[in-house]
Amino acid sequence: MKKVKALILAGNGINCEMEMAHACKLGGADVVDIVYIYDLLSGGVILDDYHFLNLPGGFLDGDDLGSAKAMAHRLKYARIAGSGERLEEGILRFIREGKLILGVCNGFQLMVKSGLIPGMGKSYGHQTVTLTFNDSGRFEDRWVYLKVNPDSPSIFTRGLKGLYLPVRHGEGKFIPRDEEVLAELARKNLIALQYSDPEYRAPTMEYPLNPNGAVSAIAGICDETGRLFGLMGRICRCALATAISDVGV
Repeated sequence: MKKVKALILAGNGINCEMEMAHACKLGGADVVDIVYIYDLLSGGVILDDYHFLNLPGGFLDGDDLGSAKAMAHRLKYARIAGSGERLEEGILRFIREGKLILGVCNGFQLMVKSGLIPGMGKSYGHQTVTLTFNDSGRFEDRWVYLKVNPDSPSIFTRGLKGLYLPVRHGEGKFIPRDEEVLAELARKNLIALQYSDPEYRAPTMEYPLNPNGAVSAIAGICDETGRLFGLMGRICRCALATAISDVGV
């Protein structure tokens, strides 16, 4: 049986790569490698050798051009030494081969700003949605309830009703390019997660349950294949359930 190999992207302000690597191991990946972006660009590590690309949270390039925007341009235009192939071409081949990509928080921002999701009509590389500054005007560090869309094609949320996850972001407000894009996301069930009430009954725009004012309370989306998925919730920060023992601490 072929070994499942997961690549965790690191470098240029990404953090939580260790936590995401641990989560991949818990999830059953046979090989988990933390790889710096420049190891990919140097040709020292080949993306084609992996099955699952993970884009963790962080502050890519200091968010100096907006969250993950500089890295989105790097993915699109930077070329791999030796082959001369643009990194984006390798990622698109990765997608065509039916492999998996997961983006969390800053990684979600990277996926939407590089046009990997929603990728409607399998038109990857064209940005149609974005994530921008929270309505509160501040960095939000809290736990939120996320309602799962049972009709979403996302393989990452299959069989789940809801999630209770931490968020830590200053730019998490989801905005589609226009009403047409929003309607298409809804029609194709690409809205996989929405901020909700504690009982996961209905999406909410109420602050702080919706921590950033996201349009239609959108907290996570996928592409039409369900194999590409991004969300603001920091799933890598809560991979283990921990009980506090009665030791008087």
